[in-house]
Amino acid sequence: MAASRSNRKRRAERGFTLLETLGAIAILSIGLLAMAGLMSQTTANSSRSRYMSEASILATQKLEELNRYPNSDPMVAITGNSAGSLTADTSASGINYFDDIRISAVGGTISETSSDPTGTYNTIVQQPDGTITSTSSATAPAPPAEALQFHRRWVIEKDTPITGVRRVTVFVQLLNPPVTKPITFQISTVRP
Repeated sequence: MAASRSNRKRRAERGFTLLETLGAIAILSIGLLAMAGLMSQTTANSSRSRYMSEASILATQKLEELNRYPNSDPMVAITGNSAGSLTADTSASGINYFDDIRISAVGGTISETSSDPTGTYNTIVQQPDGTITSTSSATAPAPPAEALQFHRRWVIEKDTPITGVRRVTVFVQLLNPPVTKPITFQISTVRP
């Protein structure tokens, strides 16, 4: 009887077997791999959200700019049913309904380049300290390698959705996305 008690005691004190240890390591490894995948996905979604936010700000900025013009101003006065396009770069009556924006990833410098129908490129550069400079050239400026490049297009539609108003729609696209899915944003407003 004393021998059977000591055998039971020895079995209880032995600890984990090799098979139990390998099973625990496998379960832990699966859990760690799942956490690594989740962290990777979270980082990608965070970057995508940042670029979508930038596109949203640029679209809203253009809508606000167009809403500041009086109805008789050539920038918003249209003949016919609509002016501009969301799918192609268009010009009418000396006005371009598109532009390019470059946001430097280093330092926060924003440069906005637009061209007129004569082929002159006008660039406005806004520095983080509030300094604004403007330049014109006959050729498009080369974008900095690290800059995010956005392209904006807008359309102004007369009597849409009801008679007596104009619907302004702005479409923004990130041209050089550092993420796998394309980044686009579109917003509309109605003005008298």
